[in-house]
Amino acid sequence: MPPPFKVELLPHDPHWAAQADAESGALATALGRCLVKVEHVGSTAIPGIRAKPVIDLMPVVTDLAVLDQRRRDIEALGYEWWGEFGLPGRRYCTKSAPDTGRRLVQLHAYAQGSPEITRHLAFRDYLRRHPEIARAYESEKLCCQALHPDNSHDYSDCKGSWIARIEADALAAMSSR
Repeated sequence: MPPPFKVELLPHDPHWAAQADAESGALATALGRCLVKVEHVGSTAIPGIRAKPVIDLMPVVTDLAVLDQRRRDIEALGYEWWGEFGLPGRRYCTKSAPDTGRRLVQLHAYAQGSPEITRHLAFRDYLRRHPEIARAYESEKLCCQALHPDNSHDYSDCKGSWIARIEADALAAMSSR
C-alpha cells in the first residue's frame, strides 16, 4: 500500500495539462498497442479549482492481462505497481520524485469497456461544464484538508460521499443526453 502523504492543495496550474500529455506520451511508447488511450482525470484536469499537485491519469487498455504482462515497462518509467488496490478491474500505479519522494502521478488503468471509465469521465466532464459544482467540490476538498492535513488516504475517504453523490448526478446527466 502506498503510504499517505501531506495534503497540499494548490491553485489550478495550466501546466498540469502539459504534464499529463507528456506522461501520456511516455505511457504510449512503453505500452504500445496495449494502450487504447490515456485520459487526464482528477482535480488537476478541472480548470479553476485547487488540487493536489498530483496528475491522475486513466490509461484505457485492450486487456488487463496484457497490461499485467507489461508491468516491467511501467515500472521502468518510475512507477510503483500496486495492483487493484481495492478496486477490482483496476491497476493502480504511483510515480514519485526520486529525490524528494513527492508523489507526481497516479495511474488508474482499466480495460476498455469498464464502467469505471464512464464514471471517471462523467465526473470530470460534469465539473468542467458546471463551474459552480466544481467550486463546491473545491470547498469540500478544503474542508477535508483541514480535517486530515497529513493523511492523503483519510482526506480521500472524507470526500467520498460528496463525490459519489455528484457522480450519480453526472451519470444521470450523461444518460439523458
